[in-house]
Amino acid sequence: MEGLIRYSKVLAIVGDILQVQVPEATAATAAAVRFNDLAMIDQDDGHKSLAQVINIVRDVVSLQIFSGTKGISTSARVTFLGHPMQTTYSPNILGRVFNGTGEPMDAGPDLSMDPKVDIGGPTVNPVERIVPSKMIRTDVPMIDIFNSLVESQKIPIFSVSGEPFNQFLARIGIQADADIVVFGGLGLIFDDYYLFRKTFEDAGVFSRTVMFVNQASDPIVERLLVPDMALAVAERFAVEEGKRVLVLLTDMTAFADALKEVGISMERVPSNRGYMGDLYSQLARRYEKACDYAKGGSVTILTVTTMPGNDVTHPVPDNTGYITEGQFYLHDGVIDPFGSLSRLKQNVIGKVTREDHGQIMNAMVRFYAGGRDAEQKQAMAFELSEYDHQLLKFSKLFRQRFMDINVSLPLEQALDLCWTTLAECFQAEQLLMKQELIEKYFPKDSQVMSVKMAQASDNDG
Repeated sequence: MEGLIRYSKVLAIVGDILQVQVPEATAATAAAVRFNDLAMIDQDDGHKSLAQVINIVRDVVSLQIFSGTKGISTSARVTFLGHPMQTTYSPNILGRVFNGTGEPMDAGPDLSMDPKVDIGGPTVNPVERIVPSKMIRTDVPMIDIFNSLVESQKIPIFSVSGEPFNQFLARIGIQADADIVVFGGLGLIFDDYYLFRKTFEDAGVFSRTVMFVNQASDPIVERLLVPDMALAVAERFAVEEGKRVLVLLTDMTAFADALKEVGISMERVPSNRGYMGDLYSQLARRYEKACDYAKGGSVTILTVTTMPGNDVTHPVPDNTGYITEGQFYLHDGVIDPFGSLSRLKQNVIGKVTREDHGQIMNAMVRFYAGGRDAEQKQAMAFELSEYDHQLLKFSKLFRQRFMDINVSLPLEQALDLCWTTLAECFQAEQLLMKQELIEKYFPKDSQVMSVKMAQASDNDG
């Protein structure tokens, strides 16, 4: 660190925040301290701690210390490194696991000589973007059929604690039609971290996966760095190598809570339920990294956002909904077709998918809505018509065959199963669909019977 100036006038230490007074830069000293730059804290006992500039007010600089302020006194010396946080980027990071400061946490080869990239840069120039028009297949019927995931989309999974959202996110990671998966874990307990790693390894996709993990026992400031590191790496793979990259982040509510904790340490005035007024900007800065590059690949962002108390008006899901292009609503172990939405699905349905996709999607949701109404009539002991019984049968089959998040089917097979399910419950004239599609795809009685016999044998087995 030759040529760098050390400052020793520490003004205050509050929580994990250290404030140091830095005289105005002159030509004889050093370059001006910049927001998000790194600094090294030299302690009296010789230990060193890494910190990041998080606020500058005149000549007072606030630093967030990664490892906490334990053991640091006001006689510590601060050296600004002149660059922001960086992470390793090269083909060698595929199949590797990194912690919240970008250091490898597996037993793999040393990466210290590999090139580094700055994290947290600006979003892409709109001129470099193209209109999303390609689908990412996940083999999850409730996504592929009803709310298709589109390349460069940014979309969260809204859920609550106790739901299997991590298992669901891991399944999408191994089944998604993407070249590279970049995973960012925020405040994970060890069991959840192990779940993701083992799922990727057992499925044989670990060699195309990069993991950045902040565990619940790690410093909270690292939680703020993980999304930026994951997105910086994803951008490089998309721009420089033309890869279709899927970024998985869990849980963005933990990220927002970390922002709140840092804000409280800095004595900032909260805006809503303890969250700072820049929550929207902080979330948008990460989500807007999603992009389909005109001269490259794409970055698609799929996150988990837990809703405390299942409250969609909570500041985190509320702000997220204004930024993202829809959401998948996971509750009671299923993806709710009514609470879920993909605002970009019209860019691919019927254009890059089969011609019957749009019609079958609308018909299935329409009949399931009717089935829900029939279930309420049944619960209140109203007299049911023959059509109500048809709807009840369809509703049961719909939940079994499509809504269960463990169901895995390629899109074309799922569409065929939709037609079969409709044929088991309704007559062709009841579908109210285009006649040419009915004539082409509506199965004959023999086909329906063969499907039923196959299912019966599976159940017996």
